[in-house]
Amino acid sequence: KPFCWRVATYWAGLCCTRNERTDNGEALPESIPSAPGTLPHFIEEPDDAYIIKSNPIALRCKARPAMQIFFKCNGEWVHQNEHVSEETLDESSGLKVREVFINVTRQQVEDFHGPEDYWCQCVAWSHLGTSKSRKASVRIAYLRKNFEQDPQGREVPIEGMIVLHCRPPEGVPAAEVEWLKNEEPIDSEQDENIDTRADHNLIIRQARLSDSGNYTCMAANIVAKRRSLSATVVVYVNGGWSSWTEWSACNVRCGRGWQKRSRTCTNPAPLNGGAFCEGMSVQKITCTSLCPVDGSWEVWSEWSVCSPECEHLRIRECTAPPPRNGGKFCEGLSQESENCTDGLCILDKKPLHEIKPQSIENASDIALYSGLGAAVVAVAVLVIGVTLYRRSQSDYGVDVIDSSALTGGFQTFNFKTVRQGNSLLLNSAMQPDLTVSRTYSGPICLQDPLDKELMTESSLFNPLSDIKVKVQSSFMVSLGVSERAEYHGKNHSRTFPHGNNHSFSTMHPRNKMPYIQNLSSLPTRTELRTTGVFGHLGGRLVMPNTGVSLLIPHGAIPEENSWEIYMSINQGEPSLQSDGSEVLLSPEVTCGPPDMIVTTPFALTIPHCADVSSEHWNIHLKKRTQQGKWEEVMSVEDESTSCYCLLDPFACHVLLDSFGTYALTGEPITDCAVKQLKVAVFGCMSCNSLDYNLRVYCVDNTPCAFQEVVSDESHQGGQLLEEPKLLHFKGNTFSLQISVLDIPPFLWRIKPFTACQEVPFSRVWCSNRQPLHCAFSLERYTPTTTQLSCKICIRQLKGHEQILQVQTSILESERETITFFAQEDSTFPAQTGPKAFKIPYSIRQRICATFDTPNAKGKDWQMLAQKNSINRNLSYFATQSSPSAVILNLWEARHQHDGDLDSLACALEEIGRTHMKLSNISESQLDEADFNYSRQNGL
Repeated sequence: KPFCWRVATYWAGLCCTRNERTDNGEALPESIPSAPGTLPHFIEEPDDAYIIKSNPIALRCKARPAMQIFFKCNGEWVHQNEHVSEETLDESSGLKVREVFINVTRQQVEDFHGPEDYWCQCVAWSHLGTSKSRKASVRIAYLRKNFEQDPQGREVPIEGMIVLHCRPPEGVPAAEVEWLKNEEPIDSEQDENIDTRADHNLIIRQARLSDSGNYTCMAANIVAKRRSLSATVVVYVNGGWSSWTEWSACNVRCGRGWQKRSRTCTNPAPLNGGAFCEGMSVQKITCTSLCPVDGSWEVWSEWSVCSPECEHLRIRECTAPPPRNGGKFCEGLSQESENCTDGLCILDKKPLHEIKPQSIENASDIALYSGLGAAVVAVAVLVIGVTLYRRSQSDYGVDVIDSSALTGGFQTFNFKTVRQGNSLLLNSAMQPDLTVSRTYSGPICLQDPLDKELMTESSLFNPLSDIKVKVQSSFMVSLGVSERAEYHGKNHSRTFPHGNNHSFSTMHPRNKMPYIQNLSSLPTRTELRTTGVFGHLGGRLVMPNTGVSLLIPHGAIPEENSWEIYMSINQGEPSLQSDGSEVLLSPEVTCGPPDMIVTTPFALTIPHCADVSSEHWNIHLKKRTQQGKWEEVMSVEDESTSCYCLLDPFACHVLLDSFGTYALTGEPITDCAVKQLKVAVFGCMSCNSLDYNLRVYCVDNTPCAFQEVVSDESHQGGQLLEEPKLLHFKGNTFSLQISVLDIPPFLWRIKPFTACQEVPFSRVWCSNRQPLHCAFSLERYTPTTTQLSCKICIRQLKGHEQILQVQTSILESERETITFFAQEDSTFPAQTGPKAFKIPYSIRQRICATFDTPNAKGKDWQMLAQKNSINRNLSYFATQSSPSAVILNLWEARHQHDGDLDSLACALEEIGRTHMKLSNISESQLDEADFNYSRQNGL
């Protein structure tokens, strides 16, 4: 029967008056015929449900006794036709049991707009009244694709704590999280060391080597499953020293020597990139072995009483001194006898004094002359041996005291002067201090310009016969005059005593010609400097061959004003002292005058030597205050409205509004932080026509650092032998090795101690203090050899390696010249007015007028910045009066050496010039501007 007709049997007009509300939301009948005294009781109530995709869900409820059951959703009755009802009889109680179903679709839920979720409840009637079920909410199930937080990889020491954070995607119902290790589920109940219950995070309380792997966060609900990005966890082990071995036996049988003991970095050995052990693997101490003492006779005793045989005796003992420590016993007889009666005793019927055989006299003469001859021969052999020994060693100027010096590629050796008044000393009038020795820490690699020439040209590779080499165990070179007391300093110290004027010279012992030039004649530079006068039209100031430039925008200087602007690079000792692990990555650049005020930010370009990666470096811009202290302006990755830093692979472009001294510093975040080093080899002839010197430089990969090397070499007569190459030097504490390979046999030979040299990590990592170089000395067998070919291998242990192929003629007339620098910025150090800018002023004005105006399609200055790869710290440009003009200034600084305007033209084209009303800027106009700039600047 129709719904209204049936309900009218009990309540007139219930269906027709469904909008009349009571406290329960609908008008209800006063009585219903049913079993007496019983309200409906719900056996099954509707449950909360989720709609998956477009599939409807069914809500059901069951009650007894119940004459009717209807669903009410969001306060409104559900139509009768949408109900499916079933009625049964409860056999135990005899009461009617009614069960009702309805379907809810996705469209119904989406069309509902209310303060709470879509809900439905059942209302059941009996003769006593109604009963209502619980409200069941119906929601659309979903799971977003992207995780709110992906787990990040970690490198942790063994037994350290690992915490991997995971925030699953938003979803209904909320997603359950499961962790995978190498695609296998992790069961935290079976491993007490792992906890996955805290806010979906994975916690490993004590890291084990087996915990290394790829971890993935899995999120799932009734709709879908999502996988996070994998996080690589590396559990590393730092190396630890083993126990020291026992001290070795003293290396000399007699006298003062040394003992050594060693240990290995195997307790534990470094694993998975863990740090190598710090400290020395070998220790040496002095030792004294007791020398053997040969016995010597005491004086003879008094003669004894004359015996019946007409003889008396005397004795002596081997006690002056007695033999000790394996010494020889005294030679000869311990007792002696002779006739004591002056010949009165008769032997064979003759007086005893008449018995004197000739053989005894001859034997005494032979013994005497044999002894004298042996002594003369021994002295002659000793003199000849000493002479030959000193002559054979004079070729290299050293006496090798310890044979271990010839077995190692690079060793520690101690140079000690043993004679005074030698003409080969740098200043023979200066008396050596016999209580102090000078120490040179490190391999034969020099940083100080004065020490470069003294060490390279005189002290290491020349025949100084008065210098002895004492090989020790660590990689340290000690230079001094003391035989006992030695001072080993931590810092680089001078090789020889230096006066105030530094005007020492050395004479070669063979040809008596000056070996190195007077060092006071070398120019000592503390800074590079350039200046230019700029006005309202602006311009560009360039430091030739350094990568440093300054862009003064048009309008930055008020009209009718002009300033002499200067720019300089500090080439002396840096005033910025690094704190902790911080490293200076760029030169210290000064621009001024400091009291000048600009109305538009100017662009300062500073080269750097970092391999740019935000994962491995934290790079800062610092400025020196008037008090000489350095303060941080900003971190390159920070948001700031005071200045802007755009970091390119080899340079940093900074927008500033005040002049001063600036520099870039970097703090390595991981061991994978890389400094870019430029390695180059220079060569020159020495005064000895058979010798040829190679100098290998490792400097920061900035043009100004290499320019200093070129300048020094040009004063020493050095020639670049191979195109410089780039070496990636990691901050993993491993040292640098430089070696000479493939020297042609029978044509050249390399002198001792210079075949391979090792530089400690700290000296390379902080090499911006002074250019670092290592010297190698080669010698020709004959003067007819004019070609040299060899390889220079520069490599970091467990790091990058570069090979410099040397193929050159040692004759200057036959040598091929290699250009030091490109000529791109050496012709015009100062450019003023329109010719300094690549973008013509008229086109620049039209671009600014268009992009500075907000656009409904978002094609304004922000789009211009994005298309020019400027995606960070856009709030800085928003504070400028013309954001587009500042972006174009940054583009000018960034593309100073580019050949054309293609990058800007492509950016404008991608934005859509027709929508930006820039169609009046034709491609031919850009090409013409490009040509004019190239012609004016000699490109």
